[in-house]
This record gives sequence, C-alpha cells and structure tokens, in this order.
Amino acid sequence: MNQGRSQAACQGALLLIDSTQGIQAQTISVYHSAKERGLKIIPILNKIDLPAADVDRVTNQLETTFGIDPSEILHVSAKTGFGVDGVLQEIVRRIPPPPGRISAPLRALLFDSFFDHYRGVIMLLSIESGVLKKGDRIMSIHTSKKYEILDIGVMHPGETPTGSLRAGQVGYIVCNMKDPTEAHIGDTFHLVGKPMEPLIGFLPNKPMVFAGVFPFDTSEFPRLEESIKRLTLTDRSVTVQRESSTALGQGCRLGFLGTLHMDVFRQRLEDEYDANVLITAPTVPYKVIYRNGTESVIRNPTEFPDHGDPKVVEIQEPYVKGTIIVPQEYVGGMMELCSEHRGEDFSDIRYLDSSTASARVLLECRLPLGEIVTDFFEKLKGRSSGFASFDYEEDGYERSSVHKMTFLLNNSPVDALAMIVHQSAHESVGRNWALKLKEVIPRQVFEVPIQAVVKGKVVARETISAMRKDVTAGLYGGTFQPPMKRHVG
Repeated sequence: MNQGRSQAACQGALLLIDSTQGIQAQTISVYHSAKERGLKIIPILNKIDLPAADVDRVTNQLETTFGIDPSEILHVSAKTGFGVDGVLQEIVRRIPPPPGRISAPLRALLFDSFFDHYRGVIMLLSIESGVLKKGDRIMSIHTSKKYEILDIGVMHPGETPTGSLRAGQVGYIVCNMKDPTEAHIGDTFHLVGKPMEPLIGFLPNKPMVFAGVFPFDTSEFPRLEESIKRLTLTDRSVTVQRESSTALGQGCRLGFLGTLHMDVFRQRLEDEYDANVLITAPTVPYKVIYRNGTESVIRNPTEFPDHGDPKVVEIQEPYVKGTIIVPQEYVGGMMELCSEHRGEDFSDIRYLDSSTASARVLLECRLPLGEIVTDFFEKLKGRSSGFASFDYEEDGYERSSVHKMTFLLNNSPVDALAMIVHQSAHESVGRNWALKLKEVIPRQVFEVPIQAVVKGKVVARETISAMRKDVTAGLYGGTFQPPMKRHVG
C-alpha cells in the first residue's frame, strides 16, 4: 500500500525472500516497482536455519525470474541472528549516497504524513537539496500555503528532534498544519521567498473498490461519520463521500485500495470506535462514454445509466493484469478459475525453477477488476490448497456489456442492493442474491416477493411465504381429556 511512498524517499531496497516459500506474486510487483525508480536492490534469503528451507531452489528462482547473480544474494536468519551484521555492511557498501547538495536551495519531497491530536499534521519529508532548520518558513508548491517549522527531527525509530535536516536525510516536521487535506503526498516544499521547480513526485494511490457504509441505527450516523473522519486522519488513501439511501438512511460512500483494505477499515471501525455498521456489496468504478464526447466515472450503482439510454455510446469497466504463482499441479485449476471469472490473454506461463518435484509456475492473465473484488481470492486459495499467491496491477479500461441489477422487495426497489453485473452472469447472480435475501429477511404476515430485475426484465424470483396462524396449537401438550378418558375406562 505504501511501498511507492517509501521508495520515493530512498536510494536502495532490501528484497527479502522466505527461503521456505520462495518468490510470491507480490515479490514480483515490488521488485519491478523498485527497478523503475532506479533503486539499488540487495536480495536476501531469510529463515535459512529452518528444516524446510530450500536455499538452492529459491536462489534458482531469483536467477531465473529477475536475473540476479547468485553471488550477490545474502543468506540470513533473523531468528538466530546469523548474517545480520553482513546485511548492515552491504547496505553501506552497495547503496549509493543521496545525490543532493547542502549548498543548493532547499527542496523537500513530502512522501507521507500522519495526524496527531495535539500537534496536528506531522509530515515526513525527504530533503533533496539544501538545509531545513527549526524556525524556517516553508511554502507548498501545490497549495501555496506557508508554514513555520515548530519541530524537526529524524525517526530513530521514534521521533528524535535534531534541530535541522540536511540534503539526503529523511525526517519529520511539525508546522502547525491542522487540516490533513493540505498535506498532498508527492508535494514539494521550499523556503519562503526562494521559489523552486517542483520535484518529480509519484502517482497517489487511487481507490479502486467502493462500498456504502451505513449505521444499523439511523440516529447513530453523526457518530459514525465522526469515527470515519478520525480514521481517515491516519489513512489518507480512503475517500469519503456522503450518501443517502431510502432503505438504509444516511451513510457514507467510501473508496478503498482493495477488498483487504476495506475489511481492515471496517474492523478498525468496530474495534476502535465500537461502531455497528452495514456495508453494501463492493463495486468498482465504471466509465460511461456519452455521444457528445464527454465521459464520467460511476462509483455508485444507483448512478449507473439505465439500459437503452440514448445519450450513452458505451460503458467501460476496469481491467487488471493478474499474476499467480502456484505449484505446477494446480495450474489447470487456476486457468479454469480465471476463465470462470472472464479471464483472458494468458500471456505468460513459465516455470520459476527446474525442480520436478515441487516446481512453481508463474501465470499471468487479464481479468476484470469487478470479478476479483468479491470471492476470487477465497476460491484461489481453496483450489490451490492455500499454496497460490496472487497480485495484480491496473491495466486500463475496456468496453464491456455490463448492466445495473436492481432488487424489488414487495414490488418496491431497494437502492442499497443495486449492483453492476456482466451480461453473462445475470441469472446466476440474481438467483444467488435472491436466495440469500430470502434467508435473511424475516417472514411477515403477508407474502413478500423478491425479484432481481435487469433491463426491465425479472431474471430471478423468490417468495417469502406469509406467516400463518396455527389453529391446532391448543390441541397438543396440556389437554386433560385423554388421561380422563383412560381413567374412566
């Protein structure tokens, strides 16, 4: 989540590999991200003391996948401490010093920030050139706002005041910034009166999964909104927008980096703020292309255009390039799983090592993002007995036949249940959701039909039968007539 921020503030990176597990899908994405930034990478094999460690096999994987010279790989055991001193020496020897000059004017890159309830926003800066001291006045190129440095220091590992930061150093500053939205990740700061060109920053994290969050009790919305605001002070990657539902009342539409990010945020809401929340089905952003040449991004299914809208030319959905690493005996199941989720373009299938007993295979394919935000990861782990690893990156938008599915309860639409579904899955998705709703909605004294509607047609229906009065209940368990008759007889 924060690897791009960290890489922007350093000149090297440690590629730490578990010698019992080998290369994972996330390893590949992190490696290429560091390479693109020109960082010096030091490969390290950890846990070499364990009986299950296979150093030769993992070394062969690194050489085959990344072209790393085996002589450059360090072997360590964090548990016993073996080789740790050598890592520190190699960091000093291999990683080049920062290129900035102390005598040059100040330029500092903001790569992260967090909020303190007493001191306000604390920013983490990488000093690219010049010197920054306590009492200096700095200016943001992005917002043009000015601040005075009240405290400055390095993280060692906690906040350690130093009074100044020089070119090549990374540290924190406190400057009486009260609004976290003023701290734009990737912004450049310079001294007031000494303007400088902005540094080449990096693309901020873009939310790709959106969900509505509503309180169980509508009167709890102000408390829920305040809790969400406090959490976003320490997690700037979450976007927040107010939302109103006729069925659920007031709520917030939140944007997350992924489904795991969403689950962690929900858990923090419940654990830290004792919030009882209801989260709608996650959705992804869709692009709508209109006939007048404009386009818009739809993040809420209720805003999705109806079928046959004459103003709409086409609808595009986001795709990702997925990477799966799995033992060779599960490759067939992984390809079948991807095909079930509309996977295509299996561009790269290669072996990571030459071991015939437990060879691992790297599989790459394109998948619609909407197909992997629900239960894809659980199916992946289930079909691979937990051995598969999965990672993905954005791969643009593509035209798709997706439509809005709405649900009618007792012939009344419920906007909170609306979702975007591909044409190939209308009936299966509608049937599954109708069955789920039938299980969770309590019975009433009248019959309640549940209907899934797409393009004006009902594709699935379930009916919750009405409660009936049991007129024979008084004839059992307590009547005295049968014993009386037996006694008289």
